[in-house]
Amino acid sequence: MSSFDQTCAGFCGELLRHEPMSRHTSLKVGGPADLYAVPKDLEDLQLLVNWLDTNQVPRMVVGGGYNLLVRDGGIRGAVISLERLNSIEALDNGCIKAWSGAENLQVVRFGQQLGLGGIGFISGIPGTIGGAVRMNAGAYGNGLLDHADSLCLLRHGSVQEGHRSQIKYGYRRLELQPGDIILAATLQLEPTDPAVTEEEIRKDLELRRTKHNVGYPSAGSFFKNPPDQAAWRLIDAAGMRGQTVGGAQMAELHSNFLINRGSATATDCLELAQKVKQAVLGTSGIQLEEEVRIVGEEL
Repeated sequence: MSSFDQTCAGFCGELLRHEPMSRHTSLKVGGPADLYAVPKDLEDLQLLVNWLDTNQVPRMVVGGGYNLLVRDGGIRGAVISLERLNSIEALDNGCIKAWSGAENLQVVRFGQQLGLGGIGFISGIPGTIGGAVRMNAGAYGNGLLDHADSLCLLRHGSVQEGHRSQIKYGYRRLELQPGDIILAATLQLEPTDPAVTEEEIRKDLELRRTKHNVGYPSAGSFFKNPPDQAAWRLIDAAGMRGQTVGGAQMAELHSNFLINRGSATATDCLELAQKVKQAVLGTSGIQLEEEVRIVGEEL
């Protein structure tokens, strides 16, 4: 990778070497990425991906880093941030096209200005549309992909549109081909009084402020809710609210939030998560599954 600058001379974005991923995740843990790249635009992204793939350099894409735990050994290869691909466009028939780097609340506000709504439930979910699409983010029984008309992907070096009928997804998951990069989502919204959307935004932000403002870095809900169950209730019943390993703790305010009290390592977080899973399995017979994406290598 030492020849990156010479080989990919046309790359115009930001490129950082041995970049600590703790700087780019909401949990504030994680070792270094060999390369951390922020393409300037779509053309820049295609140039970068083509170089990486030609030279067989592993790559992964991150959104806002809000649903991500990077192990302490860091990430070999390249991490690509799409934060500069953040435009939002109004289309016909009540649709808007939101590029991956656009923030969730910004997308809701854009629709609101057009008198369109239906996705207010993502207002308080931190992060970007790319990450929200990747995990089919949602709340209150809604998932973002239920409102997707199509997805725009970078696949095998070319930009491709996948219609709703081709999208395979479920609770907190989206099926993609290896190497796919989510560029944008075309969302089908509904005619909605802006005042109604404003109230949805207010309620969602207030709910998350009171229930999810845990006061320390976190990755949001750490475990998925099992069918007909709430993960936090299972964690409480197992006596794991407030439990710690090193600098990691299951939050007192919301026991499905794993927090970094200031000195946590990724290893602390993973050990605590494993203890929680074992305790819940022992008390309820239910195997919790991580909602947080776990990547990278051990030290």
